[in-house]
Amino acid sequence: MPTLLNQNGFKFIFYANEHPPHHVHVLKGDTWAKIEMRTAQVITSTLKPKDEKMAVALVKQHQHTFLEVWNDWFSR
Repeated sequence: MPTLLNQNGFKFIFYANEHPPHHVHVLKGDTWAKIEMRTAQVITSTLKPKDEKMAVALVKQHQHTFLEVWNDWFSR
């Protein structure tokens, strides 16, 4: 389970056996979200609205790096 980023209490990961579309799992405490990387659209979430907004902003900010790591991981 590669960790992409730990920031502001959020942990951004994907699982080793993921499937398209490119997406990231965001964990914060007991809450979580699944966000599509290319569009930064929330697929599903239990995050508070304020946290969800921050998670989306962080996905947008780190989108290029997240996609590079995803592509590197699955092209092995």
